[in-house]
Amino acid sequence: MAYPDSIQIQPLTAAPKAEIRVPGSKSITNRALVLAALSDPKSGSELRGVLQSEDTEMMIAALRELGFRVHTDWQSGVVRVQRGPSASIIPAREADLFVGNSGTTMRFLTSLVALGVGRFRLEGVTRMRERPIEDLLAALRQLGVNAYSERGNGFPPVIVEANGLRGGLVRIKADVSSQYLSGLLMAAPFASEEVAIEVTGGLVSAPYVEMTLDLMWQFGVEVDYDDSMNYFEVPNVGCYVSRSFEIEPDASAASYFFAAAALAPGEVCVPHLSISSLQGDVRFLQVLEKMGCELLAEEGRLGIRGGRLWGIDVDMNDISDTVMTLAAVACFAEGPTTIRNVAHIRHKETNRLAALATELRRVGAGIEEFADGLTITPAPLHGAEIETYNDHRVAMSMALIGLKVPGIVIKNPGCVAKTYPSFFDDLEKLR
Repeated sequence: MAYPDSIQIQPLTAAPKAEIRVPGSKSITNRALVLAALSDPKSGSELRGVLQSEDTEMMIAALRELGFRVHTDWQSGVVRVQRGPSASIIPAREADLFVGNSGTTMRFLTSLVALGVGRFRLEGVTRMRERPIEDLLAALRQLGVNAYSERGNGFPPVIVEANGLRGGLVRIKADVSSQYLSGLLMAAPFASEEVAIEVTGGLVSAPYVEMTLDLMWQFGVEVDYDDSMNYFEVPNVGCYVSRSFEIEPDASAASYFFAAAALAPGEVCVPHLSISSLQGDVRFLQVLEKMGCELLAEEGRLGIRGGRLWGIDVDMNDISDTVMTLAAVACFAEGPTTIRNVAHIRHKETNRLAALATELRRVGAGIEEFADGLTITPAPLHGAEIETYNDHRVAMSMALIGLKVPGIVIKNPGCVAKTYPSFFDDLEKLR
């Protein structure tokens, strides 16, 4: 898909009443691809409703480099994955993998290749070299893997000299990214003995770990863990069950359209999404409810009906991918909104707290930035050219402001291809 250098968002001329079909979940897709690759090599697994985006294509390309058979039928959204006849868990004995700026691909595959025998290198774009990974490497070393940062600074490129996982007790920090823990969990059933994982220093984005555990269970591996999600016991079963698996619509992507209904105000629904979704980001609707919106939970779809909005004070640690979406809505509420406990999003595709503060100030909002969050105080807004920092969530969230404020221009709109290539086309469906 070709994108222009910039896109000017045209304000809505009427309250939207729409049903928007968002693509499949990126978070589920990349986890399911890993689990499918590790399923029974005799039959493999079929995934339906797969998201086609830069992040998922990076994962698929890397799996192919590692020797897995991956057949894609993008027209029907079906991907088939099979390990093939290789006796090794990882068919290739060496690979130089490029993951772009896909954090899930980098973190999940660093654990995945540790199951192999050989030398593997994982590299990404310049920003990926600024995204920490030492906590995961330290955990893998406890399990007998020679995993290290190529430049010795705790950031990619990563080198993994693998000879399988030995099992036993491993301690891991997951206060910067829950993806370290998710990657380790998915690989752990292939260790030589049961793996016990102890999380130290707190856990961010816990719903994403819950998603990982649920998907592992659906692919045949049950993990025992405590209520606080600080201790996990993973059996060494040595294989996932092959199956056909349907991927849900992306709740993070849906959040932009729920937000549009809130700020317009209007009514927008997303089909095939449930309040009991595997994805923690469906909780964003409850945040909008607290601001004054009406939740529309109907069979086969979820939606929001907008109304008079007021500011709130909210801990967004569990649903931090929707921080920017909420910030856009907060600009149109009565009274300030404070977002707390999201310091870890400074280590995403960009420093999201700093980027959000800069761009919201650019359009006239009152912003107080602090270590782990922001306070947004509504003020008269005006048009501006928006820097996106090559971050898809900056582009999509700031585009929402353009639905109400004339003159909002999104620079480098193509960055949305990372997770939602058709975002701007779908945004037009609100008209």
